[in-house]
Amino acid sequence: MELITEAIIFASTAHNGMRRKLSSTPYIMHPLEAAVIVSSITSDPEIIAASVLHDVVEDANIQPEEIEQKFGKRVKELVMAETENKRRNQRPEDSWKIRKTEAIEYLKQTQDMGAKILYLGDKLSNLKSIYRDYKVYGDSIWQKFNQKDPMEHKWYYSEISNALSEFKDTYAWKEYNELIKLIFDK
Repeated sequence: MELITEAIIFASTAHNGMRRKLSSTPYIMHPLEAAVIVSSITSDPEIIAASVLHDVVEDANIQPEEIEQKFGKRVKELVMAETENKRRNQRPEDSWKIRKTEAIEYLKQTQDMGAKILYLGDKLSNLKSIYRDYKVYGDSIWQKFNQKDPMEHKWYYSEISNALSEFKDTYAWKEYNELIKLIFDK
């Protein structure tokens, strides 16, 4: 439990002042929601801690070495498995498909169940956020994303679902797929 508590404190500090894309929701609520989802699948404290920390390298400029020093090698490896190569020399909209394809390929190839659980928690939290925003703002929500075409998002989330099909008996995977239908199958 101490590892998870420390991860929550660390991530809260790293994401301090950050907000989700459309709402005024503090950013930390996303990794916390991902951690709740992850904890419905596993009680492994390293996987749960990694879910809390999954965006600190990508979005808060924390170095992987700091994650390893504070939380151990396994937590760092899980965080890095979830961290996209943002290709800072390209516009995000130009690298979107490349980054998403890499994530899908990683999930299809890895045998690391912890990394797969982490992805499911993160992506389900993202879909929940998209659905909440969609209910308020409608199709205009796609303008907040680097990829403006909702069908590209449907492709991405559907491919993630396929890559995580070993979790098909979990509530999280079922909810994930129900949200794909609610958001994209109009």
